[in-house]
Amino acid sequence: MSSIGTGYDLSCTTFSPDGRVFQVEYATKAVDNSGTAIGLRVRDGVVLGVEKLILSKMLVEGSNRRVLTVDENIGVAFAGLSADARMLVKRCRTEASGYRDFYGSPIPTHVLSDRISGYVQAHTLYAHLRPFGCALLIAGYDAKGPQLFAVEPSGLSWGFYGCAIGKGKQACKTEIEKLRLSAMTCREAIVEVARIIQLAHDDSKEKTYELDLSWVCDESNHMHQAVPAALKAEAIAKAKQAVEEAMGE
Repeated sequence: MSSIGTGYDLSCTTFSPDGRVFQVEYATKAVDNSGTAIGLRVRDGVVLGVEKLILSKMLVEGSNRRVLTVDENIGVAFAGLSADARMLVKRCRTEASGYRDFYGSPIPTHVLSDRISGYVQAHTLYAHLRPFGCALLIAGYDAKGPQLFAVEPSGLSWGFYGCAIGKGKQACKTEIEKLRLSAMTCREAIVEVARIIQLAHDDSKEKTYELDLSWVCDESNHMHQAVPAALKAEAIAKAKQAVEEAMGE
């Protein structure tokens, strides 16, 4: 069977003879061409980190964040097309707000993941829509403790202890699998996230980047927040030192 669309990629409602939906695969490719995003679920919370590539020296530092807050206890990191991802984050906020209004409590992380994955999957069923060219990492802290989910452009959602999406996902997953996440704290995980993204960035020889870091953990009182600037700077310095030492061995 052909590995290219050859007419079967004109609509996301059309299957190829070998059972593939090419528009969903193209959306996944958009994610794979984007900066890397990592989530680590550890003993006392979840840490999110995103490699935000600097496309121009004229960009304002800290703008166009790729880690956003959905509800007070839930945050989202994304890879892929930013415009598509912001529409999904808006949908996440609508779902979280509606749940809080109806039930009087914050939306559980797994419920939000299920609802958003269903919304994403619906965009692969109709000819007048197209799949979202982004993937999400949803981190939260609820009655079940810290939670981490990934939502793919196909609408699949998975629960993870550690996950990476974007251009450097393969190198990042190899490093994540070496970690003992169940014994790690969020402060330690911040350093690991910075180190892993630095490794993946060095491998791809990409342009300079900013690192977006956030956490939802015991130390943040189970609220999703950006990692304090001093702690972030310390983690980045430790990560660069660890990478340099690894390169020198």
